[in-house]
Amino acid sequence: MFPGARAHRDSTAGTRSGEPPVADAPGDTTGTDSSEPPVADAPGDPAYVVVGAPLDASTTFQPGTRFGPRRVRHFAESFDDYDHRTDQQFTGLDVADHGDIGPTDDVSEYLDFLRGTLEDVRDDGAVPVTIGGEHTVTVAGVRAVDPDVCVCLDAHLDLRESYANNPLSHATVTHHALSVADEAIVLGARTGSETEWDRASEDDVTVVPPGEVADWDPPDVVREGRTYLSVDIDAADPGFAPGTGTLEPFGLEPREMHEVVRAVAPHAAGFDVVEVNDRDDGQAATLAAKLLRAFVFAHAAGE
Repeated sequence: MFPGARAHRDSTAGTRSGEPPVADAPGDTTGTDSSEPPVADAPGDPAYVVVGAPLDASTTFQPGTRFGPRRVRHFAESFDDYDHRTDQQFTGLDVADHGDIGPTDDVSEYLDFLRGTLEDVRDDGAVPVTIGGEHTVTVAGVRAVDPDVCVCLDAHLDLRESYANNPLSHATVTHHALSVADEAIVLGARTGSETEWDRASEDDVTVVPPGEVADWDPPDVVREGRTYLSVDIDAADPGFAPGTGTLEPFGLEPREMHEVVRAVAPHAAGFDVVEVNDRDDGQAATLAAKLLRAFVFAHAAGE
C-alpha cells in the first residue's frame, strides 16, 4: 500500500468493466504493507485513489516496468507525512490504495479493465492516480477521464501510430491521447522520428523543449478545461532517474518536473507516473513517488 494511504476502497474484485482480481502491493496480505504501521481507514469516501498498473508488454530497450508500482510504493516509505509548502499531512488527504490491476496477455483487454477501474474511481468523485507500468497505461487513464487536454512530461513525442507493428506500443501514447483530448502538450521532449516531429508541428500539439520547461506556465486550455497529467519518468535526465526503459540524455532536472506537476495539479482530473523499472538503486522510483505526492498535495491545496 502507498505509504500514508488507507486500504483500497473495496477488497473484492470487479467493476462494471469485468476486471480481473485486484492484487494488493506485493508482500501485502492484510491490506497494509507489512513494513509499515497500519493506517486506519478514514471515514467517508476517498478523494484520491492510487491504482497500480504493472504493465510490461512493449518496452523496447530495458524491461522491468512490471516492478514500477512496487518500487514507487517502497521508496515512498521514507518521506515525512507533512508538506511544508502546503501545510498539509498526506495522511489527512483521504488517499486510498486500490492495489494493483494485474496485467493480462491481451493488452487491449487489459486497458479496458484498467479504464473501467479508473472510471469507477472518477464516478465515485475521486481523482484516479495511476502508477505504471509502461506508458501505455496512460491510454486507459485518458479514456477514463476524457480530458480536453493531455499534459505530459516525456523525453519522447510518442506520436507514432504504431511501433514494431504494435499499435498499443508505449511509443504511441500521445497519438492515442489525441483521439480523446483536443490538445496535447509535451514538456521535455527531445527525440522522435521525422514523422512524429511533422505531426508535432500541427495545431493540436505543443512541444516544450527541455530548456524552456522552467519558464513554462499552464495556458488557459489547462487552467479552464479538463486536464489529464502524465509523467513519464524518462523526462528526467537519466543522471537523475536511470531506472527507466529508454534513457535519453539532456533531460529535465527533478525540480523542473516538480514545478510542472505543482502548476498543473490543481486543474487535473487524473494523474499518472509511469516507466519506472528496477534497473537502478531507487532514484527513478523515489522521484516518481515524490511527484505523485506533490500532485496530491497541490491538487488538494488548489494552488
